[in-house]
Amino acid sequence: MTQKTKQATVLEIVRMSTEDGPGIRTTVFFKGCSLKCAWCHNPESISPEPQLCWFANRCIGCRTCEAVCPNDALTLSEDGVHIDRDRCRACGTCAAECPGNALEILGTPWGVDDLVAEVLKDRAYFETSGGGVTASGGEPVMQSEFVGEFFKILRGHGVHTALDTCGYCSKTALDRVLPYSAMVLFDIKLMDPERHRMYTGHGNRRILENLLHVADYIRSHVHPSALWIRTPLIPGATADHENIDRIARFINTEISDGVNRWELCAFNNLCRDKYLRLGQNWMFAATELMTQAELDGYVQTAVAAGISREKVCWTGSSRFENNTSEKEAAGGKSADGI
Repeated sequence: MTQKTKQATVLEIVRMSTEDGPGIRTTVFFKGCSLKCAWCHNPESISPEPQLCWFANRCIGCRTCEAVCPNDALTLSEDGVHIDRDRCRACGTCAAECPGNALEILGTPWGVDDLVAEVLKDRAYFETSGGGVTASGGEPVMQSEFVGEFFKILRGHGVHTALDTCGYCSKTALDRVLPYSAMVLFDIKLMDPERHRMYTGHGNRRILENLLHVADYIRSHVHPSALWIRTPLIPGATADHENIDRIARFINTEISDGVNRWELCAFNNLCRDKYLRLGQNWMFAATELMTQAELDGYVQTAVAAGISREKVCWTGSSRFENNTSEKEAAGGKSADGI
């Protein structure tokens, strides 16, 4: 690797994940994304740069942050601490001095050897559950040289690796990571290119071309050995039966032989506070969770379009419905338990 790629900016390391591939996994969320999805559940992952974040429930109102900020970017009012994003340089001075730990810098530089050592602490869980390490984001392929080296070392340790990608990247960048990925989780959000551009900032042509590239790569190589498609079900955006039908027909026509699983990921609104902490408005803040019946309906649309029932399922949580608890309605599975 070059000097530039000896470090990567990591947003978060999440342990004991069961949602980012098979088994129990440690998911490394890399900072920076090539898309800007209107529904993004990790808005702090979009910018590749470190960002300052304020947690209201930890703040004791002492004004220490105001006093130590070298750029006069912080002010305390009745509404809490206001961060002037134009002035803030995310230097971390305020976070270091805050007695309540109410300020944090989102985005930490990691060296590849240190990151490998960190995730290998969870190796016992991988071995007993059939899990491993997932690179997510943001878009991990934006830091492809680092992620490729990271995965290469992990594969040398016998760790299962999964690349979670939105697909909006160059084929060259993908090819730096694919040889060391045991599987790929690939998002297809919208088939209509203009709606895709409206909600994500870019069209979908490159994404679909890259999906075909990944499928071809899997056919001709030992690794990756599995491809999961994931579609977020966002009310008013992607959760549309015509959209699901079009995605299903694309999968069935173009890559059906290479797809092991298609997850319809139920909308969740647990990220509302993230937008508030970043001083951003979220257009889906008032959107409710979907019902189990609605989610089941999208699965049926996929099946009707030719997708095997054994391959498609919805994941996540549904809205309280009648006497069915949210816990009971969580994680819709196929009849065969996928």
